[in-house]
Amino acid sequence: MSWEEFVTLTDGLAEALNQAGVEAIVGIARAGLFPATLVACRLRCELYPVRVTRRIDDEVRFSSPVWRVPVSPEVAGKSVAVIDEIADTGETLALVEAAVRDAGASRTVIASLIRHTWANPVPTISRLVTDEFVIFPWDQRVLVEGQWGEHPEIAAGLAAQQKEL
Repeated sequence: MSWEEFVTLTDGLAEALNQAGVEAIVGIARAGLFPATLVACRLRCELYPVRVTRRIDDEVRFSSPVWRVPVSPEVAGKSVAVIDEIADTGETLALVEAAVRDAGASRTVIASLIRHTWANPVPTISRLVTDEFVIFPWDQRVLVEGQWGEHPEIAAGLAAQQKEL
């Protein structure tokens, strides 16, 4: 996915969330903050970041998501969209959406830029449904030992796909 494709998909997400009457955005760090920030800017509404992750230093360490930064109490009484870049299993989105409801949001909408067909729960709004391995623009190159290169996780995913063919 290019940066241009990312912006186009995110603008579509913003339009759908505007139609849904969303008043605030809860973005899931790290990568979910890319679409969440752009949507919040496009809709001119507040962004409340949370951090729920299976990773430490970009390596998967937990089988289930772990809370690092909680939901802001500022979501109380608002119609809130919970946004992540991708709905894979759906577990992270479900966990955050429940916490946003518990924090007193008047209504919640689950949104993702992309979702897989097996995501559960299925996001209320998503812009692309695919079971393909998606490489986001921010993952296309990373600094590895001071040199720009392919993200190790992307390289492993692409190698695994070649074995499946």
